[in-house]
Amino acid sequence: MTAERTLTDRLLDDADQAPIDPFDLFEEWFAAARASEPNDPHAMAIATVDADGLPDVRMVLLNAHDRRGFAFFTNFESAKGRELLAHPKAAFVMHWKSLRRQFRVRGAVEVVDAAEADAYFHSRARGSQIASSASEQSRPLKSRAELMERVDALTKKLGEDEVPRPAHWSGFRIVPREIEFWKDGEFRLHDRFLFTQDAAGDWRRRRLNP
Repeated sequence: MTAERTLTDRLLDDADQAPIDPFDLFEEWFAAARASEPNDPHAMAIATVDADGLPDVRMVLLNAHDRRGFAFFTNFESAKGRELLAHPKAAFVMHWKSLRRQFRVRGAVEVVDAAEADAYFHSRARGSQIASSASEQSRPLKSRAELMERVDALTKKLGEDEVPRPAHWSGFRIVPREIEFWKDGEFRLHDRFLFTQDAAGDWRRRRLNP
């Protein structure tokens, strides 16, 4: 019995030019990463620019994804929060070393709605919720003891009450303009495919030189 062809099989077959949905292909790759990566298959490096146009990059976690885009949550008063609010465009890459694959996205950035931010905030561990409220992210800190004092004070103040989502904590969604899938090949003869959206909203793919 012949095994069913995966989307990856079709992608690598140059004779198969039938459309492939990049979001469906991402789900296939992400499922493989969750099965094989030893730690944080949802980790991604996100790039922004500051007021001077100087690039900035850091690791964050992909917290939600659907056909609207790829979302993560953060302190909007952090460096990346301020940069994205001022310049709402970003790029990110996910590297799955166990699979020798990369997934890249470039696009515009939008703020998630309050209900989505509330739902994700309250799905986190209580300690993480308190930490998000206590940390003045990206700003100078005299010592770790100072941070822990703020955590302890807030913990005592709240008691058993629900931790309110801070006004400065929410999420960004990267809305893809370009999506690239990269698969490692012998002697650096990698497979690269770039998906771009046409005026009708359909995704077209091109094979790129490695």
